Amino acid sequence: MAPTKKCTVRGKRSNQHTQRDYAERLNDLSIQSSEDSDDSSDSSDTEGVEATFAVSMWDLNHCDPKKCSGRKLSRHKLIKNLKLGQKFQGLVLSPVGTQCVSPSDKDIIEKFGLAVIDCSWAKINETPFQRMKSPHPRLLPFLVAANPINYGKPYQLSCVEALAAAMFITGHKKEANFYLSKFSWGHSFLELNSEALDMYSNCTDSKSVIEAQNKYLESAANEKDTRKMWPSSDSDNESDNSE
Repeated sequence: MAPTKKCTVRGKRSNQHTQRDYAERLNDLSIQSSEDSDDSSDSSDTEGVEATFAVSMWDLNHCDPKKCSGRKLSRHKLIKNLKLGQKFQGLVLSPVGTQCVSPSDKDIIEKFGLAVIDCSWAKINETPFQRMKSPHPRLLPFLVAANPINYGKPYQLSCVEALAAAMFITGHKKEANFYLSKFSWGHSFLELNSEALDMYSNCTDSKSVIEAQNKYLESAANEKDTRKMWPSSDSDNESDNSE
């Protein structure tokens, strides 16, 4: 699933204490996620609350059905499949968005719903985004994946992670917990991104979310030459991700 665009932050970054703390948190959570399987769930299904608004997805069939979080949500009847060419009136997480998800989108989601595009990062250039239209396309700000396939990689979130992030940022935190509770590694996503998600959810609009994102990246001292878990933009597209 690919709903984000990368933000370049210029200048030398510091704060080595934050860097070490974040790296240690990544290492601790990676041990947990590496032992998880997609079809198992350690969390209770009663955690959080089910969304009262529509939750949908366009499934491009790029995924391994056994590893696709969108397919698993569909099996649990927690998401509705949309057809290509079908317009969705709610908020859609999409690379063609020009604004970031923000708390100001809360009413849109509650009235018209939330949707995601389930496609592979390796096939992003082949994805017909023009056939998945919405009056409210949105990007996600910087977040790190916790799913077993792309653990520790920025931006490369699974469908359920993307949906949960949008829910959390727009004030639907219980719904985010409910959807993530269907996956044994789901709690790791919120733990790994707790600081960033809290910052984004306290913003007012898309502009302030971008500002919070840049501030967060600076404070985390996200240096690629010392942090091997952050791949370059070229290597991001080399792995065939299916969530």
